[in-house]
Amino acid sequence: MKLSKSARYALYAASEMAAAGVRPVTVADVAQTYGIPTAALAKIFQQLVRAGIAAGTRGVGGGYRLARRAKDLTLLDVMRVYDAPRGDDACPLVGAPLAGGPVGPGLGGPDVGACGHSAACRLRRLFDEVDEMVRCTFASVSLATLAGTNGRERPAPTLPSASTASPPARRPRAARAR
Repeated sequence: MKLSKSARYALYAASEMAAAGVRPVTVADVAQTYGIPTAALAKIFQQLVRAGIAAGTRGVGGGYRLARRAKDLTLLDVMRVYDAPRGDDACPLVGAPLAGGPVGPGLGGPDVGACGHSAACRLRRLFDEVDEMVRCTFASVSLATLAGTNGRERPAPTLPSASTASPPARRPRAARAR
């Protein structure tokens, strides 16, 4: 399984939204944290909104939040927005299409794909298994787990109101030398 730069940026964005809970996350904050170009990250957030993973709010105090609970979204959900799983007709080593259909005894296809590497095609079953294990791992990790919230949404921070705020403590005056 290959992870594109867009998918990696999306995982950064999604993990920050999960960690923030109900507090909105801005493109600028995530871009600065991970050293990502702001314009590229803005497009990532837009795609996450179109995919139903994020929701955006405009204006002062706006930003992006997860559209669903962090415990209901997995890393694979985010990755699939950008990286489609490799098809059964592609060589897992070079990505070229396989010639003659599926590979293996009794499946009707030759053991050599259009990629031209017979030894590589003999490794296909192994790499298919590895890909499946990686997919299962990404599917088993929720954004809440990644963010360390374990399904608990963090409430938005509240500021004390003027009526409940205590006045600042006074420092005693220093004694003057006479």
